[in-house]
Amino acid sequence: MTNNDPGENKSINMIVKKSDEGKRLDVYLASDDRIQSRSIAQDLIARQMVEINKKTTSKNHHVKEGDKIVVRIPPPDIMDVSPEPIPIDVYYEDEDLMVVSKPAGMVVHPSHGHAKGTLVNALLYHSDKLSGIGGVQRPGIIHRLDKNTSGLLIVAKNDISHTELSKRLKKREIKRYYVALVCGSWKTDGGTIDAPIGRGFKDRKKMTIAGKACREAVTHFKVVERFQQYTLLEVRLDTGRTHQIRVHMAYANHPIAGDPEYGFRKHLNRQLFEEGIDLNRQFLHAYRLEFNHPVSGKYLEFESDLPPDLQKVLEKLRNAEAS
Repeated sequence: MTNNDPGENKSINMIVKKSDEGKRLDVYLASDDRIQSRSIAQDLIARQMVEINKKTTSKNHHVKEGDKIVVRIPPPDIMDVSPEPIPIDVYYEDEDLMVVSKPAGMVVHPSHGHAKGTLVNALLYHSDKLSGIGGVQRPGIIHRLDKNTSGLLIVAKNDISHTELSKRLKKREIKRYYVALVCGSWKTDGGTIDAPIGRGFKDRKKMTIAGKACREAVTHFKVVERFQQYTLLEVRLDTGRTHQIRVHMAYANHPIAGDPEYGFRKHLNRQLFEEGIDLNRQFLHAYRLEFNHPVSGKYLEFESDLPPDLQKVLEKLRNAEAS
């Protein structure tokens, strides 16, 4: 379970400013660092923990200037997600946070179809001190990686560090770097992709440029190494939308190698198969984190080596280029 003792509900009081008038209630609440996200805001509204001018309402309500909003934050639920003795690669740990490396194939938190074997299940076995802000299914989770993306993640061990880290993530003060192998030879040495991302209109599991309820998405990249049909990139995120790098690279006609959802399958697999390369997931690894400690303020930086499966891909591509 979390390290937060059950107790009375905490309350957050807000008064809507003129600049926020007309916003949907869930969007307005999610802009507050203490609430973190629209999904948390929507859950609180559904549980009638939010009152506007002493009345409960729906997430579709649009706020007005001068509205008095009270949000009651319930004490953390007792965890019904079971701890599991799954080994995790811990890069750093203190009383406030952890930095761990998630392997490809592991889901970050429990969801429909993934009740067990997640990173959260492993974290609960490793530590009985995780923040409760993310709720029962996401204790301590500040940001996520796709199931088949490997690499570094920050985990909060108390609500103070969770709130501060989430605030810094929104302000783009946590630097997240990835290694990505993309299809095609990129002509420039680097650049920025600034294109909003939302859920697909036909398939909600897939994200798309200018999709439903799209939000700002900014990805920076620079070329690290070029191959005949592929380019190795270092990618840095400003924002953290679902599938952001994968969607942006596909949008730029350079999809991630091995990506079964956003890639051009025949093109991206052709050379890999010809060279005897077995790539069973997208070539995407979160290799570096830079941020200031949420309590001490100390600057922290961490790097994770490329996993063996991705190293083998690069070795074979380099050998093919040399032959």
